[in-house]
Amino acid sequence: MTSDGAPSDAWDGPILEIDDLSISFFTRSGEIPAVMNFSCAVQPGEAMGLVGESGCGKSTVALGVMQDLGRNGRVTGGAIRFKGRDLGAMSERELRALRGSEIAMIYQEPMASLNPAMKVGAQLAEVPMIHEGKSAAEARRMALDMIAAVRLPDPERIARAYPHQLSGGQQQRIVIAMALMSKPALLILDEPTTALDVTVEAGIVDLVKGLGREFGTALLFISHNLGLVMETCDRLCVMYSGEAVETGSIATVFDHMRHPYTQGLFRSIPLPGADKTARPLIAIPGQFPLPHERPRGCNFGPRCGYFEAGRCDRRDIPMDDIPGRDRHESRCLRWREIDWEAGPDIEAGAGPVAPGEVVLKVDGLSKRYAVATGGIFGGGETRVVKANETLSFEAREAETLAIVGESGCGKSTLAKVLMGLEDASEGTADLEGVDLGATRVEKRTKKTLGAIQMVFQNPFDTLNPSHSIGAQIIRALEKFGVGTTKAEREARMFELLDVVKLPRAFAARRPRQLSGGQKQRIGIARAFAGDARVVVADEPVSALDVSVQAAVTGLLTDIQRERRTTMLFISHDLGVVRYLADRVLVMYLGHVVEIGTTDQVFAPPYHPYTEALLSAVPVADTRVKRKRIVLDGDIPSAMNPPPGCPFQTRCPRKADVPGNLCETEMPPLRSLAEGHQVKCHLADDILAAMAPVIELAPAEEDAAPPA
Repeated sequence: MTSDGAPSDAWDGPILEIDDLSISFFTRSGEIPAVMNFSCAVQPGEAMGLVGESGCGKSTVALGVMQDLGRNGRVTGGAIRFKGRDLGAMSERELRALRGSEIAMIYQEPMASLNPAMKVGAQLAEVPMIHEGKSAAEARRMALDMIAAVRLPDPERIARAYPHQLSGGQQQRIVIAMALMSKPALLILDEPTTALDVTVEAGIVDLVKGLGREFGTALLFISHNLGLVMETCDRLCVMYSGEAVETGSIATVFDHMRHPYTQGLFRSIPLPGADKTARPLIAIPGQFPLPHERPRGCNFGPRCGYFEAGRCDRRDIPMDDIPGRDRHESRCLRWREIDWEAGPDIEAGAGPVAPGEVVLKVDGLSKRYAVATGGIFGGGETRVVKANETLSFEAREAETLAIVGESGCGKSTLAKVLMGLEDASEGTADLEGVDLGATRVEKRTKKTLGAIQMVFQNPFDTLNPSHSIGAQIIRALEKFGVGTTKAEREARMFELLDVVKLPRAFAARRPRQLSGGQKQRIGIARAFAGDARVVVADEPVSALDVSVQAAVTGLLTDIQRERRTTMLFISHDLGVVRYLADRVLVMYLGHVVEIGTTDQVFAPPYHPYTEALLSAVPVADTRVKRKRIVLDGDIPSAMNPPPGCPFQTRCPRKADVPGNLCETEMPPLRSLAEGHQVKCHLADDILAAMAPVIELAPAEEDAAPPA
C-alpha cells in the first residue's frame, strides 16, 4: 500500500470491468440463461451496489467474477476483466493466486466460511501464511491487528475462541477480517448483513464504508435492501431477470429513476410518509419470470404499467444513455415519455380501524430456564436463564402490536409461551378467559388452538413437501374443528385461498410449485383457518423480496380489517414496523424498555435503546438525515444479566445519570404521556431535550435531465 492508500501496483483503470457478460447453466433439460448481456465497471475505492429480486442474477454475477460457477455453469458470452486481465482466460493456478489475495468474497452466512474445528486466530493467520509466505508469528500478529481493525474487543480473547463461541455479528466481522487480511483490490459482499440485527448491521456498514478510504478497495455489494445500498455504495445497478435494467450514481437512481422496475421497487418499500391506510405500499403485479418463460422484448413487460404492445415486445431492448447524468443508463424504450414525477394511481384508503376491547392481557409474565453449566452428562452447577422478565401489556381487537428488539431480547420466547410451547414461570397471559401461560398446546381446546395462531418467518419450512396445498389447509381445519364434513372443509379451504388472493387451482399444487410469497400466503391462510382472534407473526416478511413483502403486508392489513384480528408482529425491520404497527413494544434482555403508539415510539423522547435502534435503520431516501448511534458490544447473557438497568453496559447516555444509579437499581417503567412508558433513570428534562434521530430534509434542487 502507498501512503495515500492506493494499491501499491498503481492500476489506474477500473478494478473490475464486466463487458456484455452472459452466463448459463446447463442441465439435462437444456440450457438455462441466468445472466444476459450484463455490463458494469467498478473503479478503485468505489462501491457498486447490485439490487433486485431473488433470482435476478446478482449472486450469479458474483460467482462469475470469482470463476466459481460449478460444473454446470459457464460464461457463454462477454468478458470479466480484473485490472485489465481477462479472468476467463486465466489458468486455475492463476485464479487460485488471485482468490483470497486480490479478490475476496464475503457470503451471507458467516458460519459457512469458518472452520468450526479451528480457532479464529489460526484461521486468520492462514491467509498471510499461504498468500504471502509469512511466518507463523508474524501472521498471528497480523491477525490480531486485523481483529482490532474490524472493531472487535480484546483481540487476544477473540483469537483464542472457536467460531461457535462468537455472536453472529462477531462471526461476520471475523469473515470480513479474513477477507481483508491480504488487502484485496476487490471485495465482493453477498447479502453480508441479512441475518444480523440492525444495530450490528450499522457497525458492519460503517466498517465496510471505510474500506475504500483505508485500503483503496473496490466493493461489489449485493443486497435487496435499498436503504443499506444507499448508505454503503457510490453507484447502483438494478437487475431484473438476468439483465441490468438501470445503472447510475446513488443520487441519480434514487432521485431521478428512469426504469419502471426501479420505480416499482421504491413503491414497494415503506419510505417515510407511507401509511397502511392513506398511502399503502404498492406491490409489483404479477410474478417474476422463470428463465425458460422470459417474454419476448422487455423482460419486465408483463408486469409493467407502461407496457405498449407491439413496441415493448417487438425486440430485445438495449441499455440507453440518459443525457445529463453521470453514466446513467436505462433499459426502457419509453423512459422519455413517462411522467416520472406523477404519483401512483391508488384507491383511497378505507381509513384507520378503531381498536376494540382488550383481547390479550399479559400481566407480570416471566420465563426462566434452569440449565446445568458444567459436566458432560449433567450434574454441574445449575444457573437460571432469565429469558422474559415481568412483561406486562395489552393487545386490543383489530390492533397491530409490534414487538421489536435485537436477537436474544426475548421476543421468540414470549411467542413460544403464548403458543403453548413453553410454560410461563410467573404471571399470566389471558386470552378471553384462558391463561395461555399455564396451558400447554397439547392441553388446549380446539377453540383455543384456533383462537391464537402463528405465521412463521420462513415459509419454506412450514409446509409438507409431500402434500398438496389444499390437503394441508384442510388438515388445519380438521385440527381446529371447522366443518363437519369433507365437503364443508373443502369449501372453506377454497374460501381461504380467496382470502389470501391465490387462484383456487393452487389447491392441487405441491409447495415446490409455489414462489416464496405464495408459500407465505398459504401460511397465512392456515393461520386464519380457525377464525383466529390473535395472530403471532414472527418475522413474516423478512425472507421475502420487497415487492412480495409489500403484497403480504397489504394482505395482512386487509384480513385484519375484515376480521378484526389482533396481530402481534415480531420484527427487527423498523421500517415495516412503522408502516404496519399501531403500537410498538421494545424489548431488551427480557424486559419491556418502552411501549407506546407508533408515533410516540418513533419520535422523541425515546428510551436510549430505542434511540439507538432507530438510528441504525437504513432508509432508502436521500432526503433522510439520521443521527448515527453505533452501540458497542453485544446483548449481555440472559444467564448473567448486569445489575441495575439491563441496558447500562451499552447505554451511550449512562453518563447523564448521576452516581451509579444505572448500575445498582432497576429503573421503574414510568409514563411519559398517556399510553407511552419507558424503563429508564434519565431525568425528565434530558428526555424532553432529545432531538429526533430521523429527520426528513428538503431534497436538493437538481435540474431534471433533458427528455
